[in-house]
Amino acid sequence: MLLPPPFLCLPQAVLMTPLVNSESHTEPSSLPVKLKKRPLNVAKRLATILGPGLVTGASDDDPSGIATYSQVGAAFGYGLLWTMLLSYPLMAAIQEICARIGRVTGCGIAGNLRKNYPKPLLYTVLTAVAIANVFNLGADLGAMGDAIHLLIPGKVSIFVGIFGVISLIAILFVPYSRYVKYLKWLTLSLFAYVGVIFLVHISWGEVVHSTLIPHMQFKRPYLTSLAAVFGTTISPYLFFWQASQEVEEVKNNRGEKALKRAPVQAESQLKRIRIDTYVGMAFSNIIAFFIILTAASTLHVHGLTEISTSAQAATALEPLAGRFAFALFVCGIVGTGLLAVPVLAASAAYGIGEACRWNASLERAPKQAVKFYAVICAATIVGLSLEFLHIDAVKALFWAAVLNGLVAGPLMVVIMVMASSRRVMGKFVITRYLKYLGWVATAVMFCVGAGVVVSWK
Repeated sequence: MLLPPPFLCLPQAVLMTPLVNSESHTEPSSLPVKLKKRPLNVAKRLATILGPGLVTGASDDDPSGIATYSQVGAAFGYGLLWTMLLSYPLMAAIQEICARIGRVTGCGIAGNLRKNYPKPLLYTVLTAVAIANVFNLGADLGAMGDAIHLLIPGKVSIFVGIFGVISLIAILFVPYSRYVKYLKWLTLSLFAYVGVIFLVHISWGEVVHSTLIPHMQFKRPYLTSLAAVFGTTISPYLFFWQASQEVEEVKNNRGEKALKRAPVQAESQLKRIRIDTYVGMAFSNIIAFFIILTAASTLHVHGLTEISTSAQAATALEPLAGRFAFALFVCGIVGTGLLAVPVLAASAAYGIGEACRWNASLERAPKQAVKFYAVICAATIVGLSLEFLHIDAVKALFWAAVLNGLVAGPLMVVIMVMASSRRVMGKFVITRYLKYLGWVATAVMFCVGAGVVVSWK
């Protein structure tokens, strides 16, 4: 999970007002005074634009992402770097489409399914997403417990339980927008993966070649890893999350309405969504690229091609952090996990809440949205119960990514049909380039999923 440098997290800029000297005045007969304008700071302008898209990109590099990217870097070296170049425009397009659905209609994906499509389709989508989310959530909590165990002796199951309780308390009593601000500094440790490449030998010619020219292998490990990479990059829970966050923006900001009801707001809001989404996804993919590159340049070249523990994954940071590598790795896993767990639980709760017409919002107190928060608590508790299955944490993270990859394709078909429907979107159906990229992304996810299924027969 990636967050931007601190300057992008500045408070939202206020509207510019002219500078007027309060001690002077102008007589009615005098010429008008030319007022000076305060220059608008670029960082503040970005702060007014970046929102749901940036948080979505931040949530993408969660513990499942870190583990998956580390595993494929260790296993295949530079061989899967090309996936980051391909996935960026595809994930950005599908996330922009989801954001547009939320902003245009004032409803999330599940809400639109309930209004416009058969109930069996709604229930099928919600069931698939809920299962994938709960498994991903449980894997993230397990990874956080396993990671902290590198620094503090004790039972991993106890640490997992502590993180689960912390996550629930934070969700119940702290608005997510404020919660993000508290934890952003922990996630900056992910930039260590960028720093490592300046301290190890890298064959840049090979890196460029592997990034620009895919070298496919039609073997089970490669196809499974491909599904994991795309599954953790283009994840179903992010579709629901970003659409629902756009709905939150409409509900919580005075004067803003669904674009179908207020088309005059369309030009500025759709432009904001595009910038917000493409910047957020760019940060996410850049960090993912460097995690793969770091693992390839440290673990793979030294013969460690299969990661089975958090300790092995953490050694990728040793060239930069030395004996502090474990601490740096723990900060990244715990920080991204604490940010992603609420997103995983809430995206499922948003879907169920919209389907059942509940009051669903992370910005409301629990007593104002009891059923919504009950689903979040249930999802977290079920995720915690996966710890008792004694599944290896790193393998669980990897398979959570594979599961997301299998679920994503069918869900993307539903999203693309919805976003192209005038009944749903009115005159704001998606543009030709978004329709093209969205269907390409959908086809890619189907191909990746089919490759996994065929390879395991």
